Amino acid sequence: MKQRIVTGLLAGSVFLAALWLGGYGFASLIFVLSVIGFGEFLRMNKLQTFTVGTVISFAALARFTFPYFPVAMPGMPFDRWLWLLMFLLFAVTVLSRNKLTLDHVALYLLGVVYIGAGFYFMAATRLGEHGLFWTLLVFSCIWLTDSGAYFAGYFFGKHPLWPAISPKKTVEGALGGTVLSVISAVCFSLYAPQLLSAGRAVLLGLVIAVIGQMGDLIQSAYKRVRGIKDTGAILPGHGGVLDRTDSWLIVFPFLHLLMLVPNT
Repeated sequence: MKQRIVTGLLAGSVFLAALWLGGYGFASLIFVLSVIGFGEFLRMNKLQTFTVGTVISFAALARFTFPYFPVAMPGMPFDRWLWLLMFLLFAVTVLSRNKLTLDHVALYLLGVVYIGAGFYFMAATRLGEHGLFWTLLVFSCIWLTDSGAYFAGYFFGKHPLWPAISPKKTVEGALGGTVLSVISAVCFSLYAPQLLSAGRAVLLGLVIAVIGQMGDLIQSAYKRVRGIKDTGAILPGHGGVLDRTDSWLIVFPFLHLLMLVPNT
């Protein structure tokens, strides 16, 4: 427990400092986290780290998650870059005579979309208008959802939420986390009513809590299928990058999809 607390405080301090600075600092941290997370994804799926397919995938990931990445055609939309990635991977299957298989291509694409889009929208939120406000709001709701779910589940949990995927999660915990998320969003609304109305704050708090917990369950289901406890060990007591960012990777793209936070 002591190791978990120390790691959490150190990692949290670094992350919040980069978030406060924004710009290159935050974008660089997001890029590093995405690279580590994609490496964990490769290991989870028993894919080799140094192949033509992984090099292409890492390059695509860099393009998606680091806004200062130097490329030609900088204004090309995300979906076209994704199509180009698919084409290049398919080309490698032909040139390698199926040493890179169709199954490998599917996993590379899944990893780049899941991790790349998730971290891309984190960076986009921070670099957008009033980015610090919106990013802090989202993270505050995510973290308080986790805390509320843990404590509400510990003290009041009786009814399992989804025992086949995550046996320790309870309905009471999920509700407790949702309540804290809504309260957090409303507090941000009170601080800056010109940016966020009370009604929209309630909606944001609800969406972040529900989708964030779904992101947690998605990662739990994936790890259960692969027969692993943690995606990595880079954060002692906390597991890997994907273990800590499972909610983030789903929440940020979903909020932009629904246009609940400003788009860049």
